[in-house]
Amino acid sequence: MILLSFDIEEFDVPLEHGVRYDPVAEGMTVSRTGAERILDVLRRSGVRATFFCTGNFASNAPDIIRRFVSEGHEVACHGVDHWQPKPADVHESKAIVGRVAGITPRGYRQPRMFAVSDEELQRAGYDYNSSLNPAFIPGRYMHLSAPRTWFMRNGVMQIPASVTPWLRFPLFWLSLHNLPQWLYHFLVRRTLSHDGYFVTYFHPWEFYDLCEHPELRIPYIIRRNSGRAMCQRLENLIEMLKSRGHRFGTFSEFVSQHRQP
Repeated sequence: MILLSFDIEEFDVPLEHGVRYDPVAEGMTVSRTGAERILDVLRRSGVRATFFCTGNFASNAPDIIRRFVSEGHEVACHGVDHWQPKPADVHESKAIVGRVAGITPRGYRQPRMFAVSDEELQRAGYDYNSSLNPAFIPGRYMHLSAPRTWFMRNGVMQIPASVTPWLRFPLFWLSLHNLPQWLYHFLVRRTLSHDGYFVTYFHPWEFYDLCEHPELRIPYIIRRNSGRAMCQRLENLIEMLKSRGHRFGTFSEFVSQHRQP
């Protein structure tokens, strides 16, 4: 199964690079545009995905959240304020996102894939947590000893992002931006063959034309192949996987299939 996911959040990347910027007042336009482009790609491709949404995004773009639901995608939680996460977000995010979407979210992903309390996730009633990138990325992720594939902890299924079986090379959003597409596709196929499923994630602001905004000071490694070029890369990835007979599903479907009764 292919578990395609998107972290739907207010655009706060400029803050990481010293730009005075309001993620909600200014960044929502970027994230709305990107989210709509993602939905258009998925609709054309005929596949479903899981959208991990912040409370800020849900509160400021309820129409987008409703479109996620109406087009058959899963809506899960991604904290409240992406820039300033708090321990209480595990509970508050579920309340906000659930109210806007009209569903009970089953899954959680911490902003920036940072650690989150397993006890609080269980207390909040989540079925799964996808807050682990088991790669070695200096300054961001140092998880060489963490499990590569799904596992249970405190009654909650942990679903890490996919990394290659060798060297734990990450196959997340930044890799699709910068690797030649043939190489990224090859690594995805090898990981799928080894693990039997594949998990990756992207953000809406990647699908915005970042190269047209030098004032945001976004590093080239992030700007590269952003906007419509990223839409095409995502579409190419989906079509490659579909052509090989792989099925796309939501995280909740994966949990239902693999969790022991």
